[in-house]
Amino acid sequence: MSEYIRNQRDERGVYTLTLTRPQKHNAFDDQVIAALSAELEHIATDDGARALVLAAEGKSFSAGADLGWMQRMAAYSEADNLRDARALAELLHRLNSLPLPTVARVQGPAFGGAVGLISCCDMAVAADAASFSLSEVKIGLIPATISPYVIAAIGARAARRYFLTGERFSAATAQQLGLLSEVVAEAEDLDDAVDALLQHLLNNGPRALAESKQLIRSVAGSAIDEPLREQTSQWIARVRVSPEGQEGLQAFLQKRKPQWSA
Repeated sequence: MSEYIRNQRDERGVYTLTLTRPQKHNAFDDQVIAALSAELEHIATDDGARALVLAAEGKSFSAGADLGWMQRMAAYSEADNLRDARALAELLHRLNSLPLPTVARVQGPAFGGAVGLISCCDMAVAADAASFSLSEVKIGLIPATISPYVIAAIGARAARRYFLTGERFSAATAQQLGLLSEVVAEAEDLDDAVDALLQHLLNNGPRALAESKQLIRSVAGSAIDEPLREQTSQWIARVRVSPEGQEGLQAFLQKRKPQWSA
C-alpha cells in the first residue's frame, strides 16, 4: 500500500480508497497517480468486490496537481509531458471503466484534475462547503486529459464557461450541473449519505451493476437505430438467462431476497 493512498476493504466487499496527503491538500503527482492506478488495477481483479468509495483526509478533497510536480514538469520535454499525461489518462480510464459502482466522497475543495476524478465516479456526494474549479487556464494550461469525463458529467455548455473562466463554483452549482449527485449540510453528514447509496447498491446484482455501467457507455450518445435496438435486445436476452439473472427472477417470483442482497 502506498504512503499516499489508504486502501480499506470491509466485510461487505466495499473498498475505500483515501487520499492521505492532507498537509498538501491531497495534491497529486506522478507517484500518487501511479499508486491510485495500481490500487484500481488490484480492486478490478477482486471477484468479491462490490463497490468503491473515493475519499480524502483533511480539509481538501484535492488541490489538483502538486506544486513540486508542476515545478518538475516545467523543465520536461514534450515527450516527458506526454508520458505523464498518458499515466493520468490511464488512471482516469481505470476509474471510469471500473466494473464496480463508484462513489466520490467530497468533503472539501476539489480543483483541476480532482474534478476529473469525481467526474469518473458514478456518483458523488459533497459537503455544502466544498468548492470546485477547473483552474488550468489561470496558469496557461488546459484541462485536456480530464475533459472527456468532465464534459460527460457537466455538459459542453457548462464546460464552455468553467473551462474558460477558471472560476470557483459551489457544491450547489456542481449539483445543478450534474457533477454531484447529492449535497449534505455538513462534512459530518457525508458518511451517512454515502452509506445510504451503498445500501441501495449492495441490494442489486453485482453482475447487473457491471453490465449496467457497460450499457450506459455503449448507448450514451448513440443513434436509436435498428442496430442499437438489436444490440440492446440481445443484451437483455443474454442477461436474463445468466445465473445472476435467473437467481434474481426466481427470488422476485418467490418473494425472497436474492443471494447477493445485503
